[in-house]
Amino acid sequence: MGEYGIGQPVRREEDPYLLRGQGRYVGDVAVAGELRAVVLRSPHAHADILAIDVEAARAMPGVVLVLTGRDPAAAALGTQVPHTRRSRRDGSPAFVTPQPMLATDRVRHVGEAVAFVVAETLNQAKDAAEAIAVDYAPLPAVPSLAAAIAPDAPAVHDGCPGNDAFCHALGDAEATERGIAGAARVVRRRLTISRVLANPMEPRGCLAEHDPRGGRLTLRCTTQAPHTLRRILAGEILHIPEARLRVISENVGGGFGARGQIAPEYALACLAAKLTGRPVRWSADRSETFLSDEHHRDNITDAEIALDADGRVLALRVKTFANLGAYYGADRTAGPPINNLGVLAGTYVIPAIRVEVTGVLSNTMTTGPYRGAGRPEAAYVIETMMDAAARELGLDPVALRRRNTIPAEAMPHRTALVYTYDCGDFGKNIEDALALADIDGFTRRLEESRARGQLRGIGVSSTVEASNAGLIEHADIRFDPGGSVTVSVGTHDHGQGHQTTFRQIVADRLGLPPDQIELRFGDTAEVDIGTGTFGSRSTVTAGSAIVAAADKIIAKAKRIAAALLEADPADLDFAAGRFTVAGTDRSVALSDVARASFSPARLPPGVEPGLFEQHTSDGGVRTYPNGCHVSEVEIDRETGVVRLVRHVAVDDVGRMINPLLVEGQIHGGIAQGAGQALMEAIVYDAEGQLVTGSFTDSCMPRAGDLPPFVLGENEVPTATNPLGVKGAGESGTVGALSSITSAVADALARVGAAPVTMPATPEKVWRAMRDAAS
Repeated sequence: MGEYGIGQPVRREEDPYLLRGQGRYVGDVAVAGELRAVVLRSPHAHADILAIDVEAARAMPGVVLVLTGRDPAAAALGTQVPHTRRSRRDGSPAFVTPQPMLATDRVRHVGEAVAFVVAETLNQAKDAAEAIAVDYAPLPAVPSLAAAIAPDAPAVHDGCPGNDAFCHALGDAEATERGIAGAARVVRRRLTISRVLANPMEPRGCLAEHDPRGGRLTLRCTTQAPHTLRRILAGEILHIPEARLRVISENVGGGFGARGQIAPEYALACLAAKLTGRPVRWSADRSETFLSDEHHRDNITDAEIALDADGRVLALRVKTFANLGAYYGADRTAGPPINNLGVLAGTYVIPAIRVEVTGVLSNTMTTGPYRGAGRPEAAYVIETMMDAAARELGLDPVALRRRNTIPAEAMPHRTALVYTYDCGDFGKNIEDALALADIDGFTRRLEESRARGQLRGIGVSSTVEASNAGLIEHADIRFDPGGSVTVSVGTHDHGQGHQTTFRQIVADRLGLPPDQIELRFGDTAEVDIGTGTFGSRSTVTAGSAIVAAADKIIAKAKRIAAALLEADPADLDFAAGRFTVAGTDRSVALSDVARASFSPARLPPGVEPGLFEQHTSDGGVRTYPNGCHVSEVEIDRETGVVRLVRHVAVDDVGRMINPLLVEGQIHGGIAQGAGQALMEAIVYDAEGQLVTGSFTDSCMPRAGDLPPFVLGENEVPTATNPLGVKGAGESGTVGALSSITSAVADALARVGAAPVTMPATPEKVWRAMRDAAS
């Protein structure tokens, strides 16, 4: 469709109004008579609650409601439950720990919600919260993953000694053992994947309203999955029919997986709105974000890779301990360390793989999905082990990767885990990325760095990931009597550019000008069915649903057009928005057909008036975005400061609907991978207190920390969906985390220093260099 069709680099149409401050976030919506809510949070990582005295708080000026977990209304709220059955190592059922909306008898992490205070103003609510007297009896805390898996670790929950909630295994254990036993070289490493926080620009918040006529609730909140939130909140927590809960999520200031959290505050705000009969607003401040937003990653992995004498991989064995936090009460918590284990196979021919994941409880905030949701962690493990094997064998890391890469002609390729890659050219990714990175000039750049007293290192990652599949997504296309069209989808746009991308798909398929196409999303009252945006799934699922609905539109419109043109439907061709009688110049525009569809007298027999169709996708099958990233870093020998000075990425995301938006997604992903590799971390002290509780103590990358990114593409469309797309949302993070940590390790190895655990902070790097020198 000209400059607005599929494959065109169309600028995001939502940017102008967002940049002018004209977005519609939760904080932009004001409702008459609204109350303000504040959460009283636990100052202890682990403690019994002996008593809670709220009488003074209830008597304070402006206070309307104070809820504790012991109040009947709050106690009647349900809890989330995991729906996927898991088991412990001995075969017994997983140790499930439902989390109440408000703690009742015990708190298990700093920041856990203890009371919910509602008042006329925010300051009145804050003052009342401070007046609540809670008598705590502190208990021994387990403040880290390492502490939780120690032999003498205290139990976070009674009945769960050892703190292991479940154990999940995948792959052929016997074949892997044989591969390791018969190998010429076995390389072993313990790898730490740090805990991080998404920290979106807009903190979590909500505004709840209750309509006593029919008992309907409306919840505006910061969510990237309105329909999923409605299903869980209504069905599992509020115990009301889904039809009585409307969830609205218009603009959201960043998601990254974290905004799929089913936050206790949302349920409490809904309950408070019902009890008070007035709208209730709750908004987190930045300190609450650090305390009570889901945290992410946080794994300890023991890995073994076995190779023959020629450097070909024979087997990979991985045992991972994944920190779940204080509760295992939802599938979200188990998802990241389990759902994407197939990424451990990487882009390599590995005959045998065995992986075991133990979900571990600790006195920390619960963990959940964050950009990549298990893919960056798995990619980091296999890529780090390839580097370690190359170093021990005295081989070039790129040469080892080339030797073991799955060739394009071997597609489709079934890995030793759960994935079957349908297409891709991993070898071309590597060669294209090395060319863009000017690999031949690295020696010169290395010498230039040395001349300035700097260390320099280069890192390469060749990674594959998997998009989310198997969850339904919906699209509805409706023409109005004027010939314009409204497209409704169940996915959510919070920065991805769906408004532009989906318009391009509709414009291309139906031949309509973009200004005739309206897109709707983010409101469960306007879009009945959906799942949400996460896991690089939206264009694959919602885009495919749009195509299917558009094809239904064309099929119905062809019957109407045939009547208008007095022709047989079989003789009509459709292209560029017009139906034409084959071999003639007689034609009619789709928009004119749409107008005619609302005039019953102009319709052929048996055709229902109007032109609207819908399609619900079953989520399809997984797609496998892949790519190669090459990073170069410089390290200051005196201070240990690491700078990312060059970064190249070549990605295969399948068919690119909008190359400009794909590039933006990869840029953002690289930045988040760089942040975790070099500076970001969530840290608790020995008592379970959050050390990194503000931006004073917690670092995030800024523009000056990142070099210009050089991107290339290797477009290999998939045949698994009608658009040929694979997904682009997480590729940048999956590749960058591995390549940047690899580059730091390479620079340190050049002076005999051991690799450091992520993030590669100046202190860690400085100590590694000092230890090597001594």
